[in-house]
Parts: sequence; C-alpha cells; structure tokens
Amino acid sequence: MDYGAVPSTPPISDPERIRALAHPVRLELLDLLGDVEDATATECAEHTGESVASCSFHLRQLARYGYIERAQSRGREKPWRIVKGGYDLRPRQDLPGSTTAVAEVAALHMLRETERVHRYLGQLDRESSAWVKAATVTSSSFWATADEAAQLSEELRALTERFAGRSEDPSLRPDGTRQVRLFGTVNPDPASQAPAHATGDQQ
Repeated sequence: MDYGAVPSTPPISDPERIRALAHPVRLELLDLLGDVEDATATECAEHTGESVASCSFHLRQLARYGYIERAQSRGREKPWRIVKGGYDLRPRQDLPGSTTAVAEVAALHMLRETERVHRYLGQLDRESSAWVKAATVTSSSFWATADEAAQLSEELRALTERFAGRSEDPSLRPDGTRQVRLFGTVNPDPASQAPAHATGDQQ
C-alpha cells in the first residue's frame, strides 16, 4: 500500500508503526497535509470537523511514527507538514503482526476511497460534460504471475509522476485544474476462489 506517487522512502513493515495509521482521522489528516504546504491543528480541525484537541493528538501520533514533521513556524503558529517521499507499507511474513497490520490499514483506506467515489457519483449530474467524460470507474480480470502483477503495481504507482509538485507549488497547475484522485488495486482472487489448476507456487 503506497501513499504518494512513487514512494522514495524505505518500505515500512513494523506493525506498531503501520497501526499508527489505522484511524480514519489520521488518514484524513495525511490527505490534507499531502495537498497543502503545511497546516496547523486549528486548520486541520476546520477541515476535518474534529476538535483542535483531537487533531493535535492525532498529529502528534503521526509525527511520533515519522509520517509528518514540524514545518516552519508562522509567528506563534506551529504548523505540520507531511514528510516528503510518501510511504510504502509492505508486510513481512517473518515479522509477526506485519501482514495483519497492513491489511487493517489497507481495508480502512479502501473504505474511505469507496466513500469518496460514492460522493462524487452522487453529484455527477452537477458536473460539466468534460469532467464526466474525464472520469471513469473501471475494473478488469486477467491471469498473471506474481512477478507480472508486481510489475503492473509498479507501473500504476508511476502513473501520476507527471503531476509531481503541483500540490506544493500552485504555479505548476494549468488553468482549469482540479484535484483528481486515482485509486486502484492489483490483487489475486482469494485462494479458495482460484481454480484447482491455478494454485500458484507449489512446495
């Protein structure tokens, strides 16, 4: 599970650090800080609808586990900013709890993205024709090896590199730009659903 276009930081497998993200408010705060240069706890509260105290607590937890850091002070204000490079949650089967922790955060992330798509579709009749044609909800099914699926995942992660820097620097955004979301999964069907002749690796 990646956050950011192509994460440039080492993969995270530590269960405690991964579980620090297993809270909807923290994921919402990361979303916000990924879209702005920095933000104070008060600004985060205005965006999320949470109290300033709640946002302050969750921001400190995100900082504790290395996802955000203090930005340059604005007088008495002490804003936060996201740590550059994104993050990549990768389970390690030899590390107890790692796989379960990644699954928990990924499931929460998927739920949030699904809700976001539902909100968009609920107001589709208010969108311009150009934006309706630009959006898509799509899925596909195909046969692939684990190596081929891994390569596809890497290619998907690189798709948005052409838009890098636009969140931090508004001058890079052409006229008419809006914030656009890309959400995709690459995963095999559960083993119990796979045909007997396609069980994958054999020991």
